[in-house]
Amino acid sequence: MGYVFMTAGCYVCGTLFSFNPMKVPSIRDGNGVRQAVCRACVELANKVRKERGLEPFPIADGAYAPCDESELEF
Repeated sequence: MGYVFMTAGCYVCGTLFSFNPMKVPSIRDGNGVRQAVCRACVELANKVRKERGLEPFPIADGAYAPCDESELEF
């Protein structure tokens, strides 16, 4: 059994961060490809959304932690 995490630059701010590829919040780029977003950017977006009376974007438990290799979907 093994554990997996990905490391990439945040699509919003470019900061390098690690995450669970199955749970990390993401947005789709101009080509429709999911791009990961770091916790700081999601939390900032949620602060703005709350101020505007909108629902926050969910952050799944374990989104920024390693996952069991059995969780991966190819």
